[in-house]
Amino acid sequence: MAAAQKAAKGVSLYSRYVNRPAGRVLAAGAYRAGMTPNQVTLVSAAFSGGGIAALAVAAPSWGLAAAVYAALALGFAFDSADGQLARLLGTGGPAGEWLDHVVDCAKITAVHAAVLITFYRHFALPGDTWLLLPLGFQLAAVMIFFGGLLTDKLKPKAAPGAAPVPSRLRAVALLPVDYGVFCAVFLLLGSQDAFRYAYLALFAVHAVFLAAFLTKWFRELRRV
Repeated sequence: MAAAQKAAKGVSLYSRYVNRPAGRVLAAGAYRAGMTPNQVTLVSAAFSGGGIAALAVAAPSWGLAAAVYAALALGFAFDSADGQLARLLGTGGPAGEWLDHVVDCAKITAVHAAVLITFYRHFALPGDTWLLLPLGFQLAAVMIFFGGLLTDKLKPKAAPGAAPVPSRLRAVALLPVDYGVFCAVFLLLGSQDAFRYAYLALFAVHAVFLAAFLTKWFRELRRV
């Protein structure tokens, strides 16, 4: 499994020290169970989808908060496991990568739609303007995901053996826009005010990072 890890460049501390190690354990278990990477991707989708559905349907409570967080965090860990298993087996390919990205896109879009639903159905909001927040967060999150993915596809590949040195400072700075850290906001779902303001704070950080990322990516691609 050690040889099936991605490079640490551009990865936050959460993904490097929490999600990827958890995915490594799950990938090892999936390997022993004879699962394929695509099956692991579908397990990831099932956990994420279950958590999102519960968020949209059930009334907020501390029990729901724990359940939603656990489902989303497990889904994220399995999302890491599918790629590790594919690299271990040497079976990675366009179809598996396509499925993985489609599931990721659906997850990112649906989770903010579920927040909008729970805001509308269950929260005593001080004004209807709050209903725009999940829509704005959804836009920022999808643009960061798609912009980063497209930039990676359009940039020339690094020369073999030229492994970049990961930056600890960058790994810390990226924590607020790591999906695993975002999942933790749902632990506050039992308190409407705590959840609303934590969700708002994360949206503000995502908006700032989106502006920075778009500027950086465009400049990098202009030099290609």
